Amino acid sequence: MKTPRKPVVLAIDIGGTKAAAGYVDSAGHILAENRAPMMVQGRARAGAQSVFAAIDGLRRKMPGITPACTGIGVAGWVDPARGVLIGATNIPCWKNFPLVRTVEKRYGTKALLANDANAAALAEATWGAGKGYRNIFYVTLGTGVGTGIVLDGKVLAGATGGAGEGGHITINFKGPLCSCGKRGCIEAYSSGTGIARSAREKLESEPHRHSLLHELSGDHAERVTAEMVAKAAQQKDSLAKEVIGEAADHLAIWMGTVVDLFEPEIFIFGGGVGHLMMNYRPRIREQWEKWAIAPEKRKIAIVEAKFGAEAGLAGAAALCFAKEKPAPARKVMN
Repeated sequence: MKTPRKPVVLAIDIGGTKAAAGYVDSAGHILAENRAPMMVQGRARAGAQSVFAAIDGLRRKMPGITPACTGIGVAGWVDPARGVLIGATNIPCWKNFPLVRTVEKRYGTKALLANDANAAALAEATWGAGKGYRNIFYVTLGTGVGTGIVLDGKVLAGATGGAGEGGHITINFKGPLCSCGKRGCIEAYSSGTGIARSAREKLESEPHRHSLLHELSGDHAERVTAEMVAKAAQQKDSLAKEVIGEAADHLAIWMGTVVDLFEPEIFIFGGGVGHLMMNYRPRIREQWEKWAIAPEKRKIAIVEAKFGAEAGLAGAAALCFAKEKPAPARKVMN
């Protein structure tokens, strides 16, 4: 295998089910990657071994590479300055775990750590849909809602790295219980989980209403998924379209708050539900007239993310490359 001409870093993406490692060059291209199941129960060392397995497998796939830096993105609360994972709902084996020190000790390369959504936002700012913008609000809409904020070309991490947890902003204090323990979070409405819940509730409250979802779920409302709702909506099913439209409306309320608080130049949507919401941009913009008072709100772009399934690795790599780059020039919005 040829030696890459551009500088290469080691990118590590850690979630509740897998640890992925990849070599990424300075243009954001993933040259090779390897995955290993993530052991999240038991002792902290078991989780570390999962990460080591992903990295060691990558090294065997593409030998002879000496990465200039290691970037680590993880789904959880992190302290980037100390290189510590404070906690992660889906990785219970790690509490105040010195992740950076653990990786640096084994592989001897300087490592940087960030929340995975923050890192993905940085990747979009560096190489993706946000390139050329200084103020970006990144949203990944999937099973849950993750967000990352880039202000003046830098990730907003907060005092200890806990900033940017936008998926758990409450928009209705009497709303449904969210997995985080709060009520009425945007995640409870506009995530895949929230869309499926809303559809199930409508089917149960209106049992005689015709819907393709009866057929798709085998007439078991409790089995309805967001994917089923999206499929039914594509076939003009009124109940499914109603559910997704309401999810878009809740998203607009939440985005209005974001606009008035941060005034980003651009919203970037990733994830499967994010792709779905691209069809509802006109509706979201219409709702903004009610929920945002910023005078220049109509100039804010809403676009789809460049990085899909590779967002985690690209984000981890961006931690290494972006720190050496000046912030991009301001781009005129259209």
